[in-house]
Amino acid sequence: MIKHFLSVWALTLSLGVSTFAQQDDRVLFSIEDTPVTVSEFDYIYSKTNGDKAAYSKASLEEYLDLYVKFKLKVQKAKELKMDAIPELQQELAGYRRQLADSYLINKQVTEQLTREAYERKQQDVDISHIFFQLPVKPRPEDTLSVYKRAMLVKQQLDKGVSFSTLAKSHSDDQSARENAGRIGYVTALFPKGFYNLENQAYQLPLNTPSKPIRTSQGYHIVLVHDRRPARGEVEAAHILLRTEQKIKEDVKKKIDEIYQELAVGTSFEALAKQYSEDARTSIKGGYIGFIAINRFQEAFEDAVFALGEDNTYSKPFQSDLGYHIVKRISKKTLGSFDEEKAAIEAQVKTDDRFDISKVALIRSIKRNAGFQEFPLVLQSFASVQNDTFFTFRWKAPEKGIDQVLFNLGEERATVGDFSEFLLRAARKRLQLDKRVPPHEAVKSLYKDFVDDYCMRFEESKLEDKYPEFKALMREYQEGILLFEVTKQNVWDKAAQDTTGLKAFFATIEGKYQWEERAEVELYSIPSRAKSMIQSLREYAKDHTATELKNRYQLNSITVETKEVENDDSMEAKKIKSWEEGFVTNATFDRASGNFTFMKVLSVSPPRAKTLNEARGYIIADYQDHLEKQWVEDLRKVYQVKVNQKVLDTLVK
Repeated sequence: MIKHFLSVWALTLSLGVSTFAQQDDRVLFSIEDTPVTVSEFDYIYSKTNGDKAAYSKASLEEYLDLYVKFKLKVQKAKELKMDAIPELQQELAGYRRQLADSYLINKQVTEQLTREAYERKQQDVDISHIFFQLPVKPRPEDTLSVYKRAMLVKQQLDKGVSFSTLAKSHSDDQSARENAGRIGYVTALFPKGFYNLENQAYQLPLNTPSKPIRTSQGYHIVLVHDRRPARGEVEAAHILLRTEQKIKEDVKKKIDEIYQELAVGTSFEALAKQYSEDARTSIKGGYIGFIAINRFQEAFEDAVFALGEDNTYSKPFQSDLGYHIVKRISKKTLGSFDEEKAAIEAQVKTDDRFDISKVALIRSIKRNAGFQEFPLVLQSFASVQNDTFFTFRWKAPEKGIDQVLFNLGEERATVGDFSEFLLRAARKRLQLDKRVPPHEAVKSLYKDFVDDYCMRFEESKLEDKYPEFKALMREYQEGILLFEVTKQNVWDKAAQDTTGLKAFFATIEGKYQWEERAEVELYSIPSRAKSMIQSLREYAKDHTATELKNRYQLNSITVETKEVENDDSMEAKKIKSWEEGFVTNATFDRASGNFTFMKVLSVSPPRAKTLNEARGYIIADYQDHLEKQWVEDLRKVYQVKVNQKVLDTLVK
């Protein structure tokens, strides 16, 4: 039954995430007056078959037949009003809660952030910044003071003072004294805590200083100089001749000679090992590894990324270290969104941008639903709380529970609703800092309550906003109905209808056969008697187990009688001759730590299995028989109309 259940459940509940196609409301088929659209069928067909969704005529017709059978059973379940059974409604509501909890965040936060990050990874941005550092644990007054510093600099920028001049004199980034705040080209994703800075880098107009931007380290004023297609990463090797304390002309002459050797076909790796003065890479034939942007000097990066093909090398060029020749081994560029999605998604979920976007989502929910608060009601509730608020002894108020704390859309959140939330959040209440006054603690948890309420509010509208979620919930509901109606008409009937089972067995008697079988004695001998194994085997051939035990006085020998069928099992393969008296070779059993061998006592010829001997298989066959018969009966009861012309349009 379990195997059968899994097969029908898999038809309806293949839960991989897929892209919901544009709605196609053409009716593909109908059962009685219930239509099934092309969108519904295409969604479940592509989702169930995945990469194997061929959209061939044969494949579509085969799946259509399965889906019609499925819908016939669901139609029967609805006629029996199984969808009104309270227990099944509760089960569906439970599934919905589990799905909705993650679905909204995935759709509104994770997917948007992943797409955003992918688009940004396609560009490198050239930026400068002026940095105003905050203490490790800033107080409100620290934050305000640093922000004011940043605003004063922004005012000077607005008056036309040079960005580089102000970066040198005001930035807390010590490198600004040398580079005038120039960071250079970077690409998404920025380090954790710098999402706001990344936003400005990709959104700000060129050569327009930003307002002060808060990050985990402090405030920044950003200037974007340029954006270009992302360079990606290049796997490279190089030959370096250093110029420090040398005559540059001599070094240049030598690097040109090496270049000429390359031109006539000398191995780059051999020349790197012989001449390169980069001790770290020369022993590896000059191999550096993958080079990303903003890791090396600009001249070096430009030379590496200018190489257009693998296994090509540059002309000699100079950096601060000396003269180089670089070789491109391979290039790693950004793949398609589907190829990169999983890796980017893992990154964004562990980044602070995820929490920032959740906050933005809640803010958007409030704005779209016309969120309206009544602060005096919260203040009145908070003012009467005492230290019991931090304990399990706290009780919800009995008066004023109908007072409205806020409106969200058509819903009203009351003091009673908040009190129930606080009772459920007992662990949070107990973990709050007891030094914080109770009324402040209430306000802290009130924010959690509002956020939770907004999420639940938005989740209630998922079916209206997301066709795929609506389809997913239909799958769950119909899957539950399928289980119940199939259980009633097939599984329970097959297990309980003994008369029908016997009658069915008579029609297939002989289908399940016993192979040749041997009744054997399984001898188990402790490893300490290893030296006696051969003697014991020889004695067992012509004597009983009792005689063997009496002869050798080994009480630790155990003998078990069992039946072995002549099939592909390991035990059967040990019996080389299916004849009475045959004794197998001894083998070591790791599980028991003993040596074992078998003696064939008797051999039975093949024969058909009885109903009891093959009961599990027969019941499974009977279930298939009952289901097939049931579907035939349903086709007679319910009219099925298939629009063949519409089906033909799906063939690719």
